[in-house]
Amino acid sequence: MRVPARIALAWTGASGMPYGLRLLECLVQAGHDVLLVYSQAAQIVAKQELGFSLPARAADAERTLIERYPAATGRLKVFGRDDWNAPIASGSNPPDAMIVCPCSMGTLAAIAAGLADNLIERAADVALKEGRRLVLVPRETPFSALHLENMLKLARLGCVIIPPSPGFYHRPKSIQDLVDFVVARILDNLGVEHALVARWGEQPAG
Repeated sequence: MRVPARIALAWTGASGMPYGLRLLECLVQAGHDVLLVYSQAAQIVAKQELGFSLPARAADAERTLIERYPAATGRLKVFGRDDWNAPIASGSNPPDAMIVCPCSMGTLAAIAAGLADNLIERAADVALKEGRRLVLVPRETPFSALHLENMLKLARLGCVIIPPSPGFYHRPKSIQDLVDFVVARILDNLGVEHALVARWGEQPAG
């Protein structure tokens, strides 16, 4: 599998912003170019779950995130949810892969229906139509039949569904260990090298 170098990342209003921020950190540290877009609800969740104030303006958010993750300098571009001039809005300039993490059920349903009413949905639509890898990390419980039907529809279209369900065989000692387990599975799916957690059959570090 070709390792993607240019990755679109979307944050939506589902619980699970620690996964999204850790994923961004790992991607830029691994040397990938990241094109980030997030919803207004994601700002609320980031504040509630992490105490992190994610600016409303894309330019301000880009500066804030580069300060937080210095490796992102030159690697991170942030776009507004309604920025239709963003490269990820067109099939003529699609990313190598896209991840929606965390992914709300509303966003998942919109992608399944092909609505493309904002940049997150449009970028996912572009990824599907251009045959690029699309990974969704849906955070909801329990799943209704409608949620499952939407996920099955997307899976049949080639979308990868990775619910944030951490394992325990690596003997996690902290919430960060649980976050890293899920992020590791996402990176594995993209073919991105990492050393976040020990693999099955390996001894956990320490």
